[in-house]
Amino acid sequence: MICSGFRQRTAAAAALGACAMLLAGCDSGSLTRTFGMTRDAPDEFTVTTRAPLSMPPDYTLRPPRPGAPRPQEQSMRRQAEETLVPQVALGGPQSSASPGDQVLLEQAGPPVSNDIRREVNQDASMDSGDPSFVNRLLFWRKPKDTTAVLVDPTKESQRIRTNAALGDTQENGETPIIQPTRKGWFQSLFNW
Repeated sequence: MICSGFRQRTAAAAALGACAMLLAGCDSGSLTRTFGMTRDAPDEFTVTTRAPLSMPPDYTLRPPRPGAPRPQEQSMRRQAEETLVPQVALGGPQSSASPGDQVLLEQAGPPVSNDIRREVNQDASMDSGDPSFVNRLLFWRKPKDTTAVLVDPTKESQRIRTNAALGDTQENGETPIIQPTRKGWFQSLFNW
């Protein structure tokens, strides 16, 4: 009797452990999404707003055709123009600038030519200095910046203490630097 109860408890514990291991192996984030434990927020950049419903000015309008674009909704381009240039949304003249805009334009300098993009691209292409294929093949790595010099701290403190003991200034003597170790061609090739 005691033996069969022990076997039943052991079998139940083993089954429970096996189920726990199987469930732990299934967890890749999809299990929590399946049971609704995670929240998937909508992408705020893909959500669009619809124009509000309004009463028509007269009731003699034709009914809308199925699938036709709604006349009160604007294209994304038009919405962007209205956001960037408020005069478009207000229906005002687009070419007239406010007094503040005029002062800002006057302080910005002379007007820019219409083909400024071509001029900038041309200047950038002349400045690039495109190396030949052989130079790019031979010198494929950029040279390291060797302007930094490391001072050996132990030797420098010893030099300063020696100068202080002798009554000299700290500028006397040569500052000890750490000499970089030379690398073999294989190490320099792979930067090890």
